[in-house]
Amino acid sequence: MAEPPLLTLTDITLGWGGAPLFKDLSLVIQPGDRICLVGRNGSGKSTLMKVMAGDVEPDSGERFVRPGASVGRLPQDPDLSGFETLGDYAAAGLPPEERWRAESAMDALGVRQDAHPDSASGGERRRAALARIVAEGPDVMLLDEPTNHLDIDAIAWAEEHLAQTRAAFVLISHDRAFLRRLTRQTLWLDRGEARRVERGFDGFEEWRDKHWEEEDAQRHKLDRLIKAEARWAVEGISARRKRNMGRVRRLQEMKSERAGQIRRQGAAAMELSAGPKSGKLVVEAKGISKAFGDRVIVKDFSIRVMRGDRVAFVGPNGAGKTTLLRMLTGDVAPDAGEIRLGTNLVPAVFDQARAQFDEEASLWESLTHDPQLGVSGNSDQVMVRGTPRHVVGYLKDFLFDERQARGPVKALSGGERARLQLAKIMARESNLLILDEPTNDLDVETLDLLQELVADFDGTVLLVSHDRDFLDRTAATTIAMEPGGRATVYAGGWTDHLAQKKLAGGDVGASGAAQAKKPKGAKKPGAKPEPAPAPAPEAAPRFTGSQARRLEELPAVMERLEAEIAKLEEFLSQPDLYDTAPVKFAKATEGLTERQAALAAAEEEWLELEAAKDAAG
Repeated sequence: MAEPPLLTLTDITLGWGGAPLFKDLSLVIQPGDRICLVGRNGSGKSTLMKVMAGDVEPDSGERFVRPGASVGRLPQDPDLSGFETLGDYAAAGLPPEERWRAESAMDALGVRQDAHPDSASGGERRRAALARIVAEGPDVMLLDEPTNHLDIDAIAWAEEHLAQTRAAFVLISHDRAFLRRLTRQTLWLDRGEARRVERGFDGFEEWRDKHWEEEDAQRHKLDRLIKAEARWAVEGISARRKRNMGRVRRLQEMKSERAGQIRRQGAAAMELSAGPKSGKLVVEAKGISKAFGDRVIVKDFSIRVMRGDRVAFVGPNGAGKTTLLRMLTGDVAPDAGEIRLGTNLVPAVFDQARAQFDEEASLWESLTHDPQLGVSGNSDQVMVRGTPRHVVGYLKDFLFDERQARGPVKALSGGERARLQLAKIMARESNLLILDEPTNDLDVETLDLLQELVADFDGTVLLVSHDRDFLDRTAATTIAMEPGGRATVYAGGWTDHLAQKKLAGGDVGASGAAQAKKPKGAKKPGAKPEPAPAPAPEAAPRFTGSQARRLEELPAVMERLEAEIAKLEEFLSQPDLYDTAPVKFAKATEGLTERQAALAAAEEEWLELEAAKDAAG
C-alpha cells in the first residue's frame, strides 16, 4: 500500500499587490522524492519553498503536512541573530548527545565552529545553515541553492550525503552536474503553474521544449479558430437577419481564453562586445609568491596568458583563487616575483560579492547614476557599447519589466541580481572578461546563454567558479590551487584536469605548463619495447648579448608604438574627418595600420626573446 504524501499544497494563490505569483497552484511531495525545482529567475521558486516550509502564508489555498513528518528549509539568507557561535546555530534543536552530527557536517563544509556570526562571511553563514539542516535530518529537506559558496570538495560531500539520504528533498540549484546526479523528478514553475514530470533534471530541457512546441501548436490552432469565427460573425450580419448567438458566445469565449494566456518569457538578449584588441600577451607572471602572515596563497608560480585564452581557477575555499586572479590583473601586488600586463587591456569584472549596488536605489538609478554608463543630461539614458539607449529598453534585454526597473535592488531575487550585474558589465566594451563565481543563482536559460557568450567572446577570459559543468563548457586551461601555496596548470576544463591528475597519481602538471603531453612514438600497451637510440648530444641554448640588448629595448619600442596608435585613433575618431580632409584620413589610416602591424611584430619578437632567455637559464 502506498504511503500518504509528506507534504501537500492545494489551490495556492499568492501575490504581492500586483498579478498573482501563483494562482490555484497544487503539488504533492511523496516519501523518497528527489525533486529539482526549476523556473526562470523571478518566477517564485524561493517563495514557493517558503510556502512549502510554512514560512510564508498564501493568500488562499491549503498546506498540509502529514502528522509526525518534519519539514526543514535551507534559506538563502539565514538569520543567525541570538547565537554566540556558528556551532551553536548549526546544533540548535539537537540534544547534547547528538551535537556531533552538526560538528561533523561543519567540518566537512569548512565552517569555523567557534566563529561569531558577525565575523563570518555570507558564504560561511550559508554553510552553517546547510550543516544545520543536514544535522537535523528532517523528513522533507527544502534546499535553496545549497551549492552556493561551497568549494568543489564540499559540493562532492553534499552530493554524496544527499545521494544516500532516505529523506525526500526539493532542490533549487544552478549546478547542472549536481542536479543531474541527484534528482529523479522535476517540478517546473512556469507562469504561476507547477508542472511535474517523473524524470530528473537530465530530461528536463527535452520535456520543456516538447511542452512549448505543443503549447505553440495549440495557440496557433486557437488563433485560426478565432479568425474563422470572426469572419463568420462579420459575414453573418449581412447574410442572415438573425445571427446564431451560440456561435457569437463561443467566439467571445475563445477571445477571452486567448487574452488570458500568459506570454512565455523569452531568452535574455545579452551580448558581449570585445571592443579593441589587446596585445598578444595579456599577462605574464614569473616566480610570484603571496602570503598573508603564515598563510601562503601561492609560491613561486609562473604563467603566461595570451590573447584569447580561457583560464579557470579552481580549488578549496580559502585557497586563494580570487587573490591570484587579482594579482594577475594588477589589483594586488605579489610579495615576490614579477607580473607584466599586456597592452591595450580593457577589463570588465563580474564580482562574486556584487556589493556595488545601493540596495535602496532603483534598477533605473543603478545604471543611469553609474559614471561609466550614464549619459550626461539624460536621466533616462545609458551608454551601451558606445550607443545611448533608454534604460528601460536596455533592462528589458535582461528580462526586467518597467515595474522592476523603477523598483529597488533589494526586491530582486539572487538570479535577478546576477542579471543586473551582467547588464552592467555588458554595457561596456572589453577585451578581458574577469568572472568571479558568475553562475550563482542564474536560471537554466540565462546560464546557457552566458556559456555561449563566454565561449564566443573574442577576447580573454579569467574565471573563478565551482560549477563543474560551466568549467567544462568554457575553460581551455585550469589552474588548480591547493592549501600551502601550490598552483598547478592543466589543459582543459574540470573533467580534463581530473583525468590528468588521476593519470599522474595526483601530481600532474607544473607551474606555468599548460598540459602534460604524451611523448612522440609512445607504444600501445602490450607492444614490444624497442631499444632506445642513444641520445644525440645537445648544445646548450645560448642567449647572446645582442639578444639581451634587444630585449631591453623592446618595451620602450612597444610603448612608443602604443602612444602613436592612441593618437592616430583619437585623430580618426573625428566624425567629419573623412568628408572634410579625405587625404589626411587616408594617410592616418595607413599610418595606423602600419603601427599596429609593427606593434604585433614587436610583441612577437619580445615573446620569442623571453622564451630564449628562459631556455638559456
